[in-house]
Amino acid sequence: MTRALPAALLAAILASACGGDGAPSPPPPTAALAPADREARFRADFPDWPNTDFSRAAVDPREVVRGCPGRDCLPPLDAEGAVSIPAPQGGQARFAPAASLGYADRMPVAVVTVDGIAKGYPLHILTWHEVVNDRFGDRPVAVTYCPLCNTALAFDRRAGGRVLDFGVSGNLRHSDLILWDRQTESWWQQATGEAIAGELAGAVLTPLPALIVSWGEFRRAHPGAPALTEATGFERAYGINPYEFYDALAQPFLFPGTPDPRLPALERVVGLDRAGAGLAVPFSALKQAKVANVEAGGAPAAVFWAPGTASALDQREIAASRDVGAAAAYDARLDGRVLRFAPGAAPGTFVDDATGSTWDIFGRAVAGPLAGRQLRPALHTAEFWFAWAAFRPGTAIWAP
Repeated sequence: MTRALPAALLAAILASACGGDGAPSPPPPTAALAPADREARFRADFPDWPNTDFSRAAVDPREVVRGCPGRDCLPPLDAEGAVSIPAPQGGQARFAPAASLGYADRMPVAVVTVDGIAKGYPLHILTWHEVVNDRFGDRPVAVTYCPLCNTALAFDRRAGGRVLDFGVSGNLRHSDLILWDRQTESWWQQATGEAIAGELAGAVLTPLPALIVSWGEFRRAHPGAPALTEATGFERAYGINPYEFYDALAQPFLFPGTPDPRLPALERVVGLDRAGAGLAVPFSALKQAKVANVEAGGAPAAVFWAPGTASALDQREIAASRDVGAAAAYDARLDGRVLRFAPGAAPGTFVDDATGSTWDIFGRAVAGPLAGRQLRPALHTAEFWFAWAAFRPGTAIWAP
């Protein structure tokens, strides 16, 4: 593990990531600004973004809170050969086979699978960088993580007829990370993948499957898969949580207004039907049921829950944090039939009603007539309730 940062510097980074001076966030806007007033407000509040075309802003500037003092104050990571414009203050994303890395089994890792290629991005590293520009074969991919919302999301980096290279704008909206691209300096909302200001405003990045599981589960399932290492070029306290006890708070940082009261603000949920009204499956209910057979976006889905994954936002040492489990969602259709699932005999296993085959958290049949088959991932997130509800206020909530 890299040498820990001095306490004063660690506190400064945390303050920077969470809004700097700790001032209360502004109230939510009560009326929309006219386009000219919107542009003028953006330019007044963000004079350090002279190349961003705020005349095309799609959101109210009063919803945006300045976080870090400047762009890329949380340095993004670029994989070798992945970008055309290197990050001036960024680091390098280096990978090694999962089986060769000694991360604790309970550590949470974002697993992104694209075109049959799986890679692991441990949250104890992503917390300090938030953006990785990578490639999966010929496909340019951005892997992103917002600790304040617990959103680990991956996107195809192509938009507007070009490949974009992303960084951390230092700004937040509804407490969620706003990305920026180096090609046009447009701003992008991480929670939705939509460009909210700049030349590309209105464009939407294509989301890619991502899930958060334990490092041990990932290493056992994909021992040869590339995984992000701590050799980033920066000295960071990897493995230390700078947001100590954050997910035990009643109110999230820098979230204006009142979170949707139907669930505790920092309850974890599996969010489905991202393009529609939305469906939230609470971890508290899923932990009891182990499986949720649901319909989301007009399609049947199975949501699995398995124990053994530590929170990245609880104790100071992530490996010692409480077990919040892992959840993953899959399309329940296979070979023209809809499968329904129940908990298996062993923790973290699931059995389908049609064949009695046993499945794991990665949607793989590991025993029974369907052994070797793979369920197709359903696009989903495992994030805090307040964030999911802020961007999808009409979302339904699943109950067993």
